[in-house]
Amino acid sequence: HSPCCPPHEQKTKVSSIMEQLIPIASKLQDVLGALGQSTSLDLPQIVVVGGQSSGKSSVLEGIVGRSFLPRGHGIVTRRPLILQLYNTQALPEEADEDEDYTEEDNGGSGEVEEWGEFLHMPGRKFYDFSVIRTEIVRETERLTGKNKGIHPTPIHLKVYSPKVLALTLVDLPGMAKNPVGDQPIDIEEQIREMSLQYISNPNAIILAVTSANTDIANSDALKLAQAVDPYGNRTVGVLTKLDLMDPGTDAGDILNNKIIPLRRGYIAVVNRGQKDVDTDLSIREGLRKEEAFFRNHPVYSRNRTLMAKCGTRHLAKGLNNMLMHHIRDCLPELKNRIAVMMTDVHTELDALGTSAEHSARSTMGGVLLGMLSKFASNFASIIEGKGGQ
Repeated sequence: HSPCCPPHEQKTKVSSIMEQLIPIASKLQDVLGALGQSTSLDLPQIVVVGGQSSGKSSVLEGIVGRSFLPRGHGIVTRRPLILQLYNTQALPEEADEDEDYTEEDNGGSGEVEEWGEFLHMPGRKFYDFSVIRTEIVRETERLTGKNKGIHPTPIHLKVYSPKVLALTLVDLPGMAKNPVGDQPIDIEEQIREMSLQYISNPNAIILAVTSANTDIANSDALKLAQAVDPYGNRTVGVLTKLDLMDPGTDAGDILNNKIIPLRRGYIAVVNRGQKDVDTDLSIREGLRKEEAFFRNHPVYSRNRTLMAKCGTRHLAKGLNNMLMHHIRDCLPELKNRIAVMMTDVHTELDALGTSAEHSARSTMGGVLLGMLSKFASNFASIIEGKGGQ
């Protein structure tokens, strides 16, 4: 590199390299998904946990900017959803921050092209996000049936849009207290075990979603996060439903980390209400309403520090930045783990002998005979207690 490279160019190069980190981690996620997640590689990702009525799904839809998750009563998310967001065009750094959600394209008829792809349906693009919702339900019921039981096998969904920031998020079933209908009696324990499986990953950032109109000391999400992250080093608190707090109250003390401190802090959001959902208010219109709520609030609007912790836009940008730096920090260890795994695989392949596909048809019989002979020899050694490959 030229020593006289201007500082702004160096900054742009570093930024460009950093932005490639999340897609690289997403590709690794795809490989593990294809392998059935049988490997023990702890990938950096953001895991979303929260109670059933915490507004978890609405937070994810706000980040994506589209309505695509199943809705209903009880446990709606019944399989883990690994959601990978890809930005289809690099937005200029100096662009107006408010441009993120200004275009009206909720019906899919706008100029902006957005689509989703499922790992279990390779090559097919879904441009209608309501069809994505239907497919999530169909694929969920394929393994769980029509009841409200849960299943640990994840669904992989990629969303491509110029309006999203690169992120990898894992949505888990909302924590339930009591079984409903034909749910298994131990449904609470099943969800807890599934959640712990994901958040126990030391490289996972935990997004703990809690309603601001409930006592945060009783937060299911924070309680679960504390089980694996007692010092709050990798937990981000998300407060929802600030518009439903009692008049005259606010979440200032929580946002200022005075109640249950988290090293990565808290972000406050306002999701679409049930009335908004019933009237089919677009997500992006809901995001405009959210910005107006914080801008006109008597407490948040007067405090620049608090305003920087309010809104879905700040949440998405904060998570994108956090995940980029987190992946960067995890890369050396991941590289070493992958190198060890590759060595193990090569050793296993060497033990199996030469690949038959490189052999001529005339020598296939000899190769097969050699493999059978080697297998018989190894088998005999093991039986005789001499070990072997």
